[in-house]
Amino acid sequence: MERSHSDLSIRRQCELLGVNRPGLYYEPAGENEENLRLMRLLDEQYTRTPFYGSRKMTEWLVTEGYPVNRKRVSRLMELLGIEAVYPKPKLSQPGEDHRIYPYLLREATVERVNQVWSTDITYIRMAQGFVYLVAVMDWFSRFVLSWSLSLTLEVEFCVEALKRALRRGRPDIFNSDQGSQFTSEKFTGELAGRQIAISMDGRGRCMDNIFVERLWRGDSDDVDQSFRSHADQIGAKRRRALSV
Repeated sequence: MERSHSDLSIRRQCELLGVNRPGLYYEPAGENEENLRLMRLLDEQYTRTPFYGSRKMTEWLVTEGYPVNRKRVSRLMELLGIEAVYPKPKLSQPGEDHRIYPYLLREATVERVNQVWSTDITYIRMAQGFVYLVAVMDWFSRFVLSWSLSLTLEVEFCVEALKRALRRGRPDIFNSDQGSQFTSEKFTGELAGRQIAISMDGRGRCMDNIFVERLWRGDSDDVDQSFRSHADQIGAKRRRALSV
């Protein structure tokens, strides 16, 4: 749709494309202030108790003075992309036909920098929604080697973060969960090509990577301040793209 087209009016373009003209100006409403407040509370409580599901979260909110039902809490948790962390089948779904690597850290003692790197994905709260954040960390120093933001969970932003980290060094072992981003050939190929041993969390190891997420969520104010301007830029690009 070209709003400034010299020959075709907006009405005519809508007719040719079979688009309802009123729908062209429709902007979906965001969550109201009360739901945004509840989402912030859920996010903060999840950092403290990642094993809470919708039932426990509902009970906790009620004790805090918020008379909500479980259906509402479940919907908000789904919007946040959070669920209780506990051992269960199919916690992380690899992509179809993606190779799964063994877990190499069961008996390992991490005692130096660049011995083990790890990665994980989380999200950042925005005024009108959330963006995804992937980070690559050194296990020994807990130092963030690189990070990248995205509006979607496509593999590209994970590969971008990995490449940035590899410009700074090379680990002996790289550990991740079995998410489709990390089992993809694009991601594992970057590691295999540099002869880096690939390790992936297996069943019953759901807590192995939890410190990665909790590390960057440990001081949410600092995280928000550090990444908010970058996330705002991504949101601005999306709004410009939608307005074309």
